[in-house]
Amino acid sequence: MQASGRIDTHHHFVPPFYLSEVGAEAIGRTLVSGQAPVWTPQHSIDAMDRNGIATALVSISAPGFVCEQAKKTDLCRRCNDYAAEMRGNYPGRFGSFASLPLPDIDASLAEIDRSLGSLGAEGICLLTNYDGRYLGDPLFEPAFEELNRRHAIVYVHPAESPCGCGVGLPPASLEYPFDTTRAVASLLFSGRLNRFHDIKFIFSHAGGTIPFLADRLARLERRPDYKRHVPDGVLTELRRLFYDTALSANRLSMDTLLGLVTSRQVLFGSDYPYAPEEAMVGTVRGLNDLNLAANDLAAIERTNALRLMPSLLAGPAMGANKP
Repeated sequence: MQASGRIDTHHHFVPPFYLSEVGAEAIGRTLVSGQAPVWTPQHSIDAMDRNGIATALVSISAPGFVCEQAKKTDLCRRCNDYAAEMRGNYPGRFGSFASLPLPDIDASLAEIDRSLGSLGAEGICLLTNYDGRYLGDPLFEPAFEELNRRHAIVYVHPAESPCGCGVGLPPASLEYPFDTTRAVASLLFSGRLNRFHDIKFIFSHAGGTIPFLADRLARLERRPDYKRHVPDGVLTELRRLFYDTALSANRLSMDTLLGLVTSRQVLFGSDYPYAPEEAMVGTVRGLNDLNLAANDLAAIERTNALRLMPSLLAGPAMGANKP
């Protein structure tokens, strides 16, 4: 790790008004713990300092904005404002991936403009599906056109599948990796990944099961109706994407991921606080236990994020900015 600290690209925040509106039960039921996390910005900073993390890119996790459509836009805006306030209150310690009030396209286009403009967010956070519509759905085309025009970073976090096939386990354990896989496949075979090369996509949890299934998906190129959406090839498209290490910094997961992409496409992610600090500790240790070359480890822990988001170079040393 470089002396200036790790950059955590998979780090959530839970504003008190968000918890009140969405409900602790709706959040807790998705998690291994079964409980919504207790969180404040200072909780994040303390955990970051204990684990050598200089800066965290915060985002709203699943279940997203599970409230009446009329309330979604306001709740989304308030969350994005809260993240911007965190950046101001703790300079250099936080960046943000702003949320969108999808499936409302007009409101989402306005929020893209506001978030990437006046709020200064580093990128946009999307969920893998919205009301069962995956990211390759034509509904989302205007949003992707605008994100591509802006050369935006799009961080994709899994949501619960609408199929209700979780076999009685918390969605985070099984369905989240599968829903990431569905979202990537939807983007691939809608042609969206091929058409919107100026978007830098980051996928959670080492891409779900994508590294394991990559060659299997590539077999679909034998059919002209699928091949026309991936003219450069499935593997080429998958190797352009970025993947984070959240809950995946172990040899079984990382050997598979690094068989698909190089270390330049991998970003440090902890999933804090939806995963407890022990998972953050495990991510740091797990990466060290892989015995990667020093430059590869530095790339994953810091320099790849700076390459995507050079504005983070101005971040302060760890332990600074406590109010």
